[in-house]
Amino acid sequence: MALFGTDGIRGKINISPMTPEICLKVGMALCHVIKEKVSHKPKILIGKDTRISGYLIEASLTAGITSMGGDVYLVGPIPTPAVAFLVKSMRVDAGVVISASHNPFDDNGIKIFLTNGFKLSEDIEKNIEDLVESKKFPYTRPNAGELGKAFRIDDAPGRYIEFVKSTLPKDANLEGLKIVIDPANGAAYKTSPILFKELGANVITINDKPDGMNINRDCGALYPQALAQRVRETGAHFGVAHDGDADRTILVDEIGNIVDGDLILSIWAIELKKERKLRKNTVVATVMTNMGVENYLKSKDIKLVRTKVGDKYVVEEIIKGGYNLGGEQSGHIVCFDFTNTGDGAITAVQMAYILKKNEIPLSKLASEIPRYPQILENVKIPENLSQEEIKVALKKIKEKASIYENEMKGRILIRPSGTEPKIRIMIEEEREDRVNEIAQELTSFARKILTNGAS
Repeated sequence: MALFGTDGIRGKINISPMTPEICLKVGMALCHVIKEKVSHKPKILIGKDTRISGYLIEASLTAGITSMGGDVYLVGPIPTPAVAFLVKSMRVDAGVVISASHNPFDDNGIKIFLTNGFKLSEDIEKNIEDLVESKKFPYTRPNAGELGKAFRIDDAPGRYIEFVKSTLPKDANLEGLKIVIDPANGAAYKTSPILFKELGANVITINDKPDGMNINRDCGALYPQALAQRVRETGAHFGVAHDGDADRTILVDEIGNIVDGDLILSIWAIELKKERKLRKNTVVATVMTNMGVENYLKSKDIKLVRTKVGDKYVVEEIIKGGYNLGGEQSGHIVCFDFTNTGDGAITAVQMAYILKKNEIPLSKLASEIPRYPQILENVKIPENLSQEEIKVALKKIKEKASIYENEMKGRILIRPSGTEPKIRIMIEEEREDRVNEIAQELTSFARKILTNGAS
């Protein structure tokens, strides 16, 4: 059973793998794996976003962990990067995040961090998968006196807020800035507004009333249009949009233009280089990052190293190369000066500080970075398509794309999503009219191929 994708386990709730039965065994397997590595009773922290299904998964994981003799620390709704921080701060053995990030509310997922704040290695993921699938597991069960307990940690959000504030100089504040925050009715609905208010900013918040089902619904990082409108209406200096678990940030400038992860990464890199803090004058990005951004950074004597899509690959390359900054177009930005995972709050605070320190509007900073016209299309994979049929379809789509690439002044990237049943197609081309033509023709071809494969 292949449980783990590019960002943990994910799927529709009450459909495999996101059923209470499988989540129970994941909790048991995780506790078992940790017990083999430590000499004490395993301690595992669990956080979640605001999806209604979080209660179901939290209870299942807790039952699984405690049944195998591990203690559980429940922190409730909290951003994914807060769990990564708390795992290290509280010196527990692992941290679990119950979230499907930017996906709709009827999806959910499980991400796991180890005590060092890094996500699981592929070897540990495979170990957990094998245990979940094994009919012989669990091999033994603790007796009643060796069962684990569950504790609720009420001050976890406050601990995280103080940590994010500590990433700024001690005398720094954001007084004089008016900021609109859209936490997507998700995990940061309390933490980000409080954070910016405590730093002195004038904060306006939208989409901060989660009901268990409105997470990411026409709001947040995927849908920043309402944020852009509110920024214009209020005369704010900029807007901040998170996704459901707040490990990513997209900004909106004072005019209402979207400032994505490519632009954020570039602005931050240039600032760090200016302060001689950008290690090896290099940033790490993915194959999705715009070629215009790469060329611009090159003109500033900053090298861009590319990885596969996924923040875990960005992190791996940062470690491998000895760098300190990397990120994705989607808004996952990782700065190893502060943390080793994507952190939407840290990204937003650092960008706000850069704007205040330089007294330059975000629109001016972003407009200096040229980008080629780029279109990203998502083509849904029919549910009854086999893995072999998907591979054949992908091959045909890529062959079609290569024909276009031979006459393009750009590139095409085709890949299956690691978090959703979709084929992602990115077209980048200097000529805007041509990029639209290719996008329309290629996505139409892809839908036809995938549909025929399912019939």
